[in-house]
Amino acid sequence: MSDGAHLVVVEDEPGISLPLTDRLRREGYRVERAEDGVRGLELARADGVDLVLLDLMLPRLNGSDVLRSLRESGNEVPVICLTARTAEDDRVGHLVAGADDYVTKPFSMDELVARVRAVLKRTVRTGRAAPAADAAPAVVEMDGVRIDLDGHTVERGGVREKLSSLESAILRCLVERRGRATSRTQILRSVWGPYAAVTDRTVDFHVKNLRRKLEPDPTTPRLLLTDHGVGYRIA
Repeated sequence: MSDGAHLVVVEDEPGISLPLTDRLRREGYRVERAEDGVRGLELARADGVDLVLLDLMLPRLNGSDVLRSLRESGNEVPVICLTARTAEDDRVGHLVAGADDYVTKPFSMDELVARVRAVLKRTVRTGRAAPAADAAPAVVEMDGVRIDLDGHTVERGGVREKLSSLESAILRCLVERRGRATSRTQILRSVWGPYAAVTDRTVDFHVKNLRRKLEPDPTTPRLLLTDHGVGYRIA
């Protein structure tokens, strides 16, 4: 069951949006619904929204532009894209653009609810649950870099940059295993959950962005290292 999280469903097909909204409400979520991208963007920007389910083919403003507008304005509300597109490059492109997950139509309601739970669990705010005994510390300092996992920021050389919820989750996964290699499969399961339609390439894209924020020279990383044939490791 949910903890009453506030969801926004942006979908113009009533045959999808109505049963989806009903199912999510039965699961205990508070749900608002929009039938076009302009209204969806307005609802997604509101305070207190915990997750957006976003169709990509929408009237007035398509879902890709809604996602881009949110991320360019610094809004990190979690987004699960809903679409009939199945090409891997399309999935990776939207995940790299800031989507948290990607569900292709037709989809199972049970699977979608599981993905909603997984994304909410990953992005849940500090204080809703007690940390596990082996959880990563909230603040990590190494080689002049200060990472605030709960605050979603990294500071290097006096410059602070924002981390997305996905970037923070990947770093948390790696920090919990600091000094040991973590495979891409382990990262995918830890960050996206068992139902996510993402691939190793998605992990690589996010690691590349993290290195840009963490490393003085991203082409010769010293902090976020590659263990060839295995995965990634925090030094």
